[in-house]
Amino acid sequence: MATDLKEGKPGFFNIFACKCPRCRRGDMFIDKNPWHLRNTMKMRKECPVCGQPFEPEVGFYFGAGYVSYALTVALCVATLVAWWVLIGFSFQDNRFFYWMIFNAVFLVALQPYLMRISRTGWLAFFTRYDPNWKNNPTQKVERDN
Repeated sequence: MATDLKEGKPGFFNIFACKCPRCRRGDMFIDKNPWHLRNTMKMRKECPVCGQPFEPEVGFYFGAGYVSYALTVALCVATLVAWWVLIGFSFQDNRFFYWMIFNAVFLVALQPYLMRISRTGWLAFFTRYDPNWKNNPTQKVERDN
């Protein structure tokens, strides 16, 4: 997996590194650390490596909310199953409420990173990897506003 990220090859796990979906090399966000909260969602205008525009149209990332919602539900189910297997649930005590508190804290802590990978995944859904990106120029976005 580390070689895929380094060489820029396509792969599902490159989304988690928040790299450009076209070349898999350029960083989408200005600050690499998602927990620097002032810069969490500050994106570059285009990829510094291949020139792919990161906002193809106005309001493009509204759809990333659906990706974020799906990731959040998947994480909730995963923590529920893990809690059930490792700790268990009972009607005689408050273990279910402890899981709810753990899950809420876990999701709040992961929220900056989840927002980033949601945007990366949404853009990757519409922008395909181009192994020949050096020779194929990007199409520039035309805007009226």
